[in-house]
Amino acid sequence: MQKVAIFVDVQNVYYTARQAFQRNFDYNAFWAQATEGREVIYAAAYAIDRGDKKQREFQNILRAIGFEVKLKPFIQRSDGSAKGDWDVGITIDALERSAAADVIVLVSGDGDFDLLVETLRTGRGKTVEVYGVAPQTSTSLISAANQFFPIGERLLLR
Repeated sequence: MQKVAIFVDVQNVYYTARQAFQRNFDYNAFWAQATEGREVIYAAAYAIDRGDKKQREFQNILRAIGFEVKLKPFIQRSDGSAKGDWDVGITIDALERSAAADVIVLVSGDGDFDLLVETLRTGRGKTVEVYGVAPQTSTSLISAANQFFPIGERLLLR
């Protein structure tokens, strides 16, 4: 049985699915597809924490599915811009957890991950699957992966 490690860029999938489909990503359907016939050795969802009730409920749903939820505080800068991404954290965790996994699953369309995916695939001999909203997923990320799964009807909430 293949061992799989899953890394979800929550903000990326939320905003790209909303932009493309005006709908939300279905984490249960994704989990069923990505883990079918596989042993999950690690699964993390990386999110920004604004501290509101609805967000805490969503985080509890992710935990119930099987994800470890990793949070960073939302930072509002004095100029009105915001900061809060997990690119470095996801990269470090994926590199650290990859030794025990046969397959790495990344849910993100962010092209900043293309070097990570390439390193896992060619440098470490891992199978890397990327899930992303096709129109908003970097072509370099798609090219770096062994397989790309476009997020569409089957992976969206009704």
